[in-house]
Amino acid sequence: AGWMMINQGAADAAAEEGVNLVSVGPAFQGDLSSQLEVFENLVAQGAAAIAIAPVDSAGIAPAVNDAMGAGIPVVAVDTGVAGAAVTSFVATDNYAVAKVQGAVAATLIEDGQPIIYVTGNQAQSTGQERMNGFMEAFSAARPNSEILQVPTEWNSQEAQEGVEAILNSRQDIAMVANAWDGGTMGAKAALENLGFGAGDVKLVGFDGAGDAIAAMDDGWVHVDTAQMLYQMGYQGIKAAAAAARGEDVSARIDTGFFLVVPATSGVYKEMVGIE
Repeated sequence: AGWMMINQGAADAAAEEGVNLVSVGPAFQGDLSSQLEVFENLVAQGAAAIAIAPVDSAGIAPAVNDAMGAGIPVVAVDTGVAGAAVTSFVATDNYAVAKVQGAVAATLIEDGQPIIYVTGNQAQSTGQERMNGFMEAFSAARPNSEILQVPTEWNSQEAQEGVEAILNSRQDIAMVANAWDGGTMGAKAALENLGFGAGDVKLVGFDGAGDAIAAMDDGWVHVDTAQMLYQMGYQGIKAAAAAARGEDVSARIDTGFFLVVPATSGVYKEMVGIE
């Protein structure tokens, strides 16, 4: 669902700029070899600029270096590139926003109550920054609360199974915090499977996905740090088009965030067009 909003922003920016937007992606999520192939084809075809959301921050670097070396501007969207310079990086400040997530999450429980943290892919800067920011702020506020990790590669099935396994062995978990809303929905499914009701265990999300906000309205999710997904696509293509024309582009474009809690969910839904 998130990619639909990013793609809509990209399409709107391309229309405004009068550029031809070619949208291509890997065969399946996380497929580095097919993303490399697609990327290299675009370079070979002489694309004027390339905007990319890397599936592997380091794995994509050699191809990005080749493109930049060939004079093709590269704009990283949503996830950074490790080991290669890009023209611009257009994304949420994941570390800063995750610190807000951790600080607000801490207010939902007492110090000493244990929680689960569902990680994103640690091969990506996004997954690393969200975990680091959350851990730092949450632990500063709740130093005696144990944090049990469920590692995933942005896979909600892995999130659901991992959360269920911990909840089956521990009766004292007060909250499940998630690196992304696929994890939030996986955690909610785990709670429902085990017979928990809305609010029995606090849920904290990251993304502002429509299904997670609906779950908030139903009393399941208590906090969600929303990314401005439309803005990522929009600003990403704006930057790519400007770079293609030879204009100077800011090296880092922060697309911002919105703190969604039950009191602000109505404002957020109106802003991003969620019914």
